[in-house]
Amino acid sequence: MTQAEDRKPQSDEARGVFDPEITSEFALPDGLAVLRAGAEPETTSEFALPDGLDVPHTPVVEPEGSAFTPPRTYSARHAPPAFTPPTGIPVVSLIKDLPWQDRMRTMLRMPVAERPAPEPVHKAEDEGPAVPRVLDLTLRIGELLLAGGEGAEDVEAAMFAVCRSYGLDRCEPNVTFTLLSISYQPSLVEDPVTASRTVRRRGTDYTRLAAVFQLVDDLSDPETHISLEEAYRRLAEIRRNRHPYPGWVLTLASGLLAGAASVLVGGDLIVFVAAALGAMCGDRLAWLCAGRGLPEFYQFTVAAMPPAAIGIALTLAHVDVKASAVVTGGLFALLPGRALVAGVQDGLTGFYITAAARLLEVMYFFVGIVVGVLLMLYVGVQLGASLDPDAAFGDNNRPLWQISASMLLSLTFAVLLQQERSTVLAVTLNGGVAWSVYGAMHYVGEISPVASTAVAAGLVGLFGQLLSRYRFASALPYTTAAIGPLLPGSATYFGLLAIAQNDVDAGLVFVSQAAALAMAIAIGVNLGSEISRMFLRVGSSDKRKSAKRTRGF
Repeated sequence: MTQAEDRKPQSDEARGVFDPEITSEFALPDGLAVLRAGAEPETTSEFALPDGLDVPHTPVVEPEGSAFTPPRTYSARHAPPAFTPPTGIPVVSLIKDLPWQDRMRTMLRMPVAERPAPEPVHKAEDEGPAVPRVLDLTLRIGELLLAGGEGAEDVEAAMFAVCRSYGLDRCEPNVTFTLLSISYQPSLVEDPVTASRTVRRRGTDYTRLAAVFQLVDDLSDPETHISLEEAYRRLAEIRRNRHPYPGWVLTLASGLLAGAASVLVGGDLIVFVAAALGAMCGDRLAWLCAGRGLPEFYQFTVAAMPPAAIGIALTLAHVDVKASAVVTGGLFALLPGRALVAGVQDGLTGFYITAAARLLEVMYFFVGIVVGVLLMLYVGVQLGASLDPDAAFGDNNRPLWQISASMLLSLTFAVLLQQERSTVLAVTLNGGVAWSVYGAMHYVGEISPVASTAVAAGLVGLFGQLLSRYRFASALPYTTAAIGPLLPGSATYFGLLAIAQNDVDAGLVFVSQAAALAMAIAIGVNLGSEISRMFLRVGSSDKRKSAKRTRGF
């Protein structure tokens, strides 16, 4: 094509044919197709839905997710502050002025999800102590309490208080007779941390028990900030502390206890001395067996023989004394009242496995005492000793002598339990009150001995709990020794004597009476403690602060 032809303008037809941008005003828009009259659409199918038929929309099924995935209708912005069960959450009244035992016991009896969260406590550490070390400290404290004779619920309350003081509120302590375990779960999606400890050695030292309670009380106090290292140091000092009374004092106390018990059942001065000598000989023999590594069963068996042997020897020598009072006094020093009260208390509070183990231990100790006494009684019967079961029922109308003997019995029992010297006077008075109530109801009011024992033991538990709450300490030092005058020593001896004389029916009656008296003591002590916790409020922050100042904190 030449240049002249290039410069020649094109015609309108040529531009209309070849220029796609130029359209007519009657041109149809792109994508719109108009069917001709009588013609069928170009795209049709035999599966096409006819006009006017509406098919409902099928909802989209949500994919299966995790149990922790919130539902589709959940909105984090409008969600409630916490999940509330249909039955509601009970109102928990936790008064800070109350002892830590009551506050921790209230929370332990609630499910984990319903326990109130602890208040934030600022510790000296930057990041807080390690969880395994806190659990180890908790188990060591619980071991000392359980080995000292504390009830399972009180041990769990102490362990929970220690963990809570260091910010571990999602803890579950578990206490059995020989095993302590605790589990801490940081959150619902994290693995729990669990630790356990076995209690292999048991000892009676209420001074050490009081020191452990003081440590737990200081840890629970929000005004006293104790680091983990300081808590370990104080716990090590408690373990290293020696007993407050030497061995010869304990032997003398066991003799005085047996002598006081013989006076309670009608004995005179000769009976007092004989019972004291028999109990001291039995105590030394028990120490010898313990040093040889013999189990406690054989220790109780050997310790029960000297009092019975002295009573039979006095009878064979035709000395005008009540030999049954001598044997009964020796039994008072051996009856396991502390383990009996702790076992029944565990059963009443729902710790049935621990209660069964404690009561089984009491049964073994009792069988050991029975074997030792029966051996001596059989020997005495074969030698011709005339042992009369009614000989011990002498003149019991001696209230001043009996009250004095009961107080002496409680005093010596407190020494045997290695109590602090500051608690000996209170428990001595508590024992005198217990025997006064029992004597007034049984001898004067002629009420059954079981009911009289239950009421007297209830007052012991009530006063002991009040004293412990006033001093923010354990209740055991104020109750265990005070129930000594109420122990069923005479009923136990009469049952064993009847069995030795082949009168099994009468023996079983006396043994059943002894078991009933023992249960009355345990239930009465527990009921008195529960009444004091339910209806009486003793203790305040001012008293706590003043007590800490007098102790040097």
